[in-house]
Amino acid sequence: MGKSKVVLFQGDSITDGGRGRNDDPNHVLGHSYAYIAAAELGREFAEAQPVFYNRGISGNRVSDLYARWNEDAFSLKPDVISIMIGVNDAWRIVNEEPTGVTDRFERAYRHLLEETKEVLPNVQLVLCEPFILRTGATEERWIVWSEQLDRYQAIVRSLAIEFGAIFVPLQQTFNDACERAEAKYWIWDGVHPTTAGHDLIAREWLKAVKDGGITFD
Repeated sequence: MGKSKVVLFQGDSITDGGRGRNDDPNHVLGHSYAYIAAAELGREFAEAQPVFYNRGISGNRVSDLYARWNEDAFSLKPDVISIMIGVNDAWRIVNEEPTGVTDRFERAYRHLLEETKEVLPNVQLVLCEPFILRTGATEERWIVWSEQLDRYQAIVRSLAIEFGAIFVPLQQTFNDACERAEAKYWIWDGVHPTTAGHDLIAREWLKAVKDGGITFD
């Protein structure tokens, strides 16, 4: 058997999913979409024994990812890096916090990707679309939230094209799901998915990755 493929999930609390901070295999991936996707791929490609890391950290913005990219990305030598980020960048701007005085999302994201392709030229990138629904934390200032996320979604889609990454569309997936059940069933506070919401993400992630030609054997 050759080298096992290494897959890294990166992001904020949506990816973090209460993950463990040690090597306990029962908890190391947390309970987010990353766990669901890794479970599916781990079963399907058991003979190849792919390795999965979750390094999402609750509260992170894209600039926070960059600050820890050496230890939490490059040092792991991943073959695939999946990034889901943006809601905390938006949160600080929408709520007019001091850390959101300037919007660094696009600049920091591009810088992160440029350095990643420089250090790991053969890495396969997967960029997940940030998303929200109108309930809980987003409801009071919905128009501002919606406009901010629209911008970020366009940026991520554009960066995916620019850097040859796979783009995982998620906003429409959640919009469509609201035809089956109310918004809080899928994203309990407008930002953080429920169990059902994480399963939606995992399904879209797996579809986009397989359609994009990434293999794990």
